[in-house]
Amino acid sequence: MADELRARIRSGALRPGDRMPTQARLASEFGVERGTVREALRILRAERLLTHATKGAPPAVAAQAGRGPGGPGEVPRSTTAALGPRIAAAFEQPHVEIRALCLTSVSLTLAMGEPLRQIHAGELKPDRIDLRVLLPDRDIGLAFPAAVGGSGAERGGEAVRGGVGGGGPAGTAARERDVVHRHWLAQRNAQGKVLAHNLLALRSSHGMDVHVEYRAIPFTPPVKLYLLNAEEALFAYYTPVRRGADYGPAHVETFDAEGTEAVLFAFGQDGGPRDAAFVTQSAAWFEGLWNTISAPLRLT
Repeated sequence: MADELRARIRSGALRPGDRMPTQARLASEFGVERGTVREALRILRAERLLTHATKGAPPAVAAQAGRGPGGPGEVPRSTTAALGPRIAAAFEQPHVEIRALCLTSVSLTLAMGEPLRQIHAGELKPDRIDLRVLLPDRDIGLAFPAAVGGSGAERGGEAVRGGVGGGGPAGTAARERDVVHRHWLAQRNAQGKVLAHNLLALRSSHGMDVHVEYRAIPFTPPVKLYLLNAEEALFAYYTPVRRGADYGPAHVETFDAEGTEAVLFAFGQDGGPRDAAFVTQSAAWFEGLWNTISAPLRLT
């Protein structure tokens, strides 16, 4: 059914802005149940071929059909632009399962804004939400963000935690490492707590079954990964760069990576054998990290 409707959009039989037939009409035309119709429409929304339905009206063909993440001929976009619509589409399922591995949860917190708005507006009401997030442990020497100066080994352990004192170049380098690490840690904790609070509040406000759990990994992730409902994997590289940054009155040369602007690549279970294998292997990798080398994490 999704293939046929996609072909109608591609051929121009259904043009940008056209409203789709009602679910009742589609169910009658294809001889299927309403649940099958909803799933087919969900697939086309995931490919950004359709807009989201509004109350009393079916979805319309998107103005830029097929140009978003997950659609044929997609052009990958930044995490800021691409993640929000994918998270919102994931929330259309009765049971929402999101797995994330990242340096901080900034992008994920921002992306949750739209589905939370739709929930509070009465447009979405999932029965259960499960979020699991892997973040770097607070006590490791991060490869990035980190102050320039000293090897990874020199940035680890007590020098990062420690507030190594003293004057001279060594003391200055230690203080710079410490301030950069503390800034990252504060951001990691603050964003994670906001995200958890916004989701867990749905328990009391909407009676939803919500579970949020964080665990710590003992390394700097070179990539960010989002797994949505076991159907889609969104993947981006953290590309390290050297740049100056202000931390209060101090200007520090750092190795850092831009997360919100990292280009996000989408892979879906319905995107062919290679895409499906990528989603499956990514989920297995996440579960392996979660169940072996990660540890409980408290955001304090």
